[in-house]
Amino acid sequence: MIQIGRWNRLTIIRSKDFGAYLGEKDNPSEAVLLPRKQIPEGAKAGSVLDVFIYRDSEDRLIATVNEPYITMDKIAKLKVKNVSGMGAFMDWGLEKDIFLPFKEQTCKVEEGRSYLVRMYADKSDRLCVSMKLGNHLEKIPIPKEEGEEAVYKKGDSFTGTVYEYKKDMGAFVAIEDRYYGLIHSSELFRRVYVGDTVTGRIVNIREDGKADLAIRKEAYKQMDDDSEMVYRIIKSYKGVLPFTDKADPELIKKEFGLSKNAFKRAVGHLLKEGKVVIKESTIEIVK
Repeated sequence: MIQIGRWNRLTIIRSKDFGAYLGEKDNPSEAVLLPRKQIPEGAKAGSVLDVFIYRDSEDRLIATVNEPYITMDKIAKLKVKNVSGMGAFMDWGLEKDIFLPFKEQTCKVEEGRSYLVRMYADKSDRLCVSMKLGNHLEKIPIPKEEGEEAVYKKGDSFTGTVYEYKKDMGAFVAIEDRYYGLIHSSELFRRVYVGDTVTGRIVNIREDGKADLAIRKEAYKQMDDDSEMVYRIIKSYKGVLPFTDKADPELIKKEFGLSKNAFKRAVGHLLKEGKVVIKESTIEIVK
């Protein structure tokens, strides 16, 4: 049976001026067209070809020897070509763009941006893609035997793509565009957007193989970077920050993108180095 959205090994059954019809040897009645311009040189009746099957602009099954960026049930990052009221169309390397329905989007997509999607076939057997990946990502395998090497472990660095964001939970990340991960809201001190590539560390791997992530270093490693950033921002205030480390956490987060505790650690580090002084209502750079 010819499978849409996948590579098929088919035989040339007959040729026409406009192309060749391909099918399976044991089922020649089910045939699909390979346009003339895509027939490999020297191919003839009886030749076996590897072709990808999809639907053309008139919704007919058609074969191609060109390689798409994504295939059935696989996950890949695709760019939005244009947006309509019903959804968006994405570039997947073939002549006809692939459809991303509005109901399969995890955010309002923008033309020109790339998003992580999975290919599926809808009820009419038309190829589409979806940004809803949670149930289709792999769990990180946990070693079951002593000496078995772990794919990832607590403290390891990761790179992944944000595929969904929920304010009450955080940013859902596909590690390596493959494994399930979550940056909890408590670990998000800067805004991340769906489609962003993020790096960070693995905080924990749960028993179910899902990973808790952070995009900041561990506190003692992050402090030097935070201190330098805080110092630069105080300088931008002409050396006098109009509040102290006792300020409202939301104000601190807005100005520095830090939690109150991280801000206190950074300011404490600057105090210890003699770079700033804390006054009643200000933090000032030592001249």
